[in-house]
Amino acid sequence: METKLKTSEYEIVYLDSYSMSYECQCVGIKLSSFFTCTAGFNTGNMEQLKRRLHALTGEVSFSQEEDMRLETTRARLSNVIKRHQALTERLQRDSDKMMFERLGREFEVARASQTDEISLEDEQWNDGLLATIREKVHMESDRKSISSEANETSMPTDPLLDARITYRIGTKVICCLENARIGIQYETSFAGETCEIYHCVLESKSFLEKMTVIQHTIPFFLPIREAEADLLSSNAIKFIDYVGAICQAYVDRREQVRLIKELYGNQIKDLFHSLPYNMIDFVLDDFDCKVTVSLRYADLVSILPSRIRVLAWPLHPSKKVLATEKKVCSVATAQSIPSRLSYAEDALRTMSLPEAYAEIVLNLPRVLQQMFPSTGP
Repeated sequence: METKLKTSEYEIVYLDSYSMSYECQCVGIKLSSFFTCTAGFNTGNMEQLKRRLHALTGEVSFSQEEDMRLETTRARLSNVIKRHQALTERLQRDSDKMMFERLGREFEVARASQTDEISLEDEQWNDGLLATIREKVHMESDRKSISSEANETSMPTDPLLDARITYRIGTKVICCLENARIGIQYETSFAGETCEIYHCVLESKSFLEKMTVIQHTIPFFLPIREAEADLLSSNAIKFIDYVGAICQAYVDRREQVRLIKELYGNQIKDLFHSLPYNMIDFVLDDFDCKVTVSLRYADLVSILPSRIRVLAWPLHPSKKVLATEKKVCSVATAQSIPSRLSYAEDALRTMSLPEAYAEIVLNLPRVLQQMFPSTGP
């Protein structure tokens, strides 16, 4: 004979007094258990059953409340990051745009008036050449100043001073600007496509005095002022090269992130990164397990991460049907500890982010099935 006992949270169904089963419906999950009574079902059995069910449902409710708090915190953090990014863009948009347009026009005038452009190899780019450029811009400035003071309409031509030479070293273009200034234009690219152009203008009061950065369009979060303090007075060549390297590396890291968002945006969640993209975190949540990826770069000239952590987290038991056997439940609890995906870390260490992501996703189902057999279908 079938008998039902209902409470506010669960329903127990008795089939008979000797061989008995119950089903419990509570907070969206189903618990099943079977046992045999040889002496009938008494009040003690009932109380024991209630205690077991209360413990299970209490554990599930706690886990769900914990998940809700985590989701709320994650949503708030995402909102803060979005507002920070919007504020950052608004703060730098107008000033950087005006500076970029002004320096862009000035560099265009200098390039248009050039009489020659010399392409140099890396070994030809040295302190001697930079000293020659510095001397030339100061001699030209002094010549114009003398001409203005003498109020002369014309000056004898000097082929050396009148020659306007632009130097190209890789992706850097160096030219002489008005008022004894040296301009460096940095051209960045990604996957063979041209990206942003950045400018940096150096000035010194005389040929013998140290140079300073008076204008630039380098993103404010890249440490150009720190590099100026550390390098420019002692090793100007190294300073110029370093600024170009951090600009190119920043664009490379940024474009890698943009590309994975474009290609795999439906699989990626909770993507966070620092402004220079030297810290990147995201989650792959399109599989039986949640996979978290954390990338850290050793310095701002790196395009491959140096510290990598990829963890696979099995889905919480509250999101899946609990197993009927206590042994299975114990295994599921043990597997709640995340596991590192070494093959994914190796891929991220040696490949660009889009290439490594494709490699990770290709092998992820097989690896997860090997690591967590109970998460499979």
